[in-house]
Amino acid sequence: MSAENLQELFVEEVRDIYDAEKQLVKALPKMARAADSVELRSAFEEHLEITRAHVGRLEEVFKGLGMAARGKTCEGMKGLIEEGQEAMEELQGTVLDAALIASAQKVEHYEIATYGTLATFAEVLGLDDAKDLLGQTLDEEKEADEKLTQIASQINPEAEMGEEGEQAQGEGEGEMASTGARSKSGRSSGGGSRSSSRSKRR
Repeated sequence: MSAENLQELFVEEVRDIYDAEKQLVKALPKMARAADSVELRSAFEEHLEITRAHVGRLEEVFKGLGMAARGKTCEGMKGLIEEGQEAMEELQGTVLDAALIASAQKVEHYEIATYGTLATFAEVLGLDDAKDLLGQTLDEEKEADEKLTQIASQINPEAEMGEEGEQAQGEGEGEMASTGARSKSGRSSGGGSRSSSRSKRR
């Protein structure tokens, strides 16, 4: 990084987060497809649209600076996305969902720190329009983080059981259904293998 004053540092950081947001636009659809929870999947899909708006706001910041929108590789975001990719390759079910939330919240905290810093830089530099644009995005990143925390409060207790716990729960529900069938017909409904009540969506 080459910067001799706050203005140049501001531009370098805007380029960094611009690339980070564009990386995230590519990563979020994969995270949504991997999510087992419908609510988590929906949250990722919703945040994808919000992230596209963030890209647009940064382009407005570049425009206000009289510069072409151009990013530079954000190694921080690249590493966070790679961590999430590893989870998608190695985990499944609610454990994967818990890992995806952890990865997403790391991303949100990275972005909250970045946008908070950039908004402060913009204020010092007297870039009022940029400050407002960056502040809007900062507020939305905080809201996304809070939403992920709410979803985690439901998913983490389920993930605590692990895959075996989920399987046992599914089998228990299957046995209750089978018992109900016997009570109505006087005989067992058949010998098909029971599956978990949670369907794996990849």
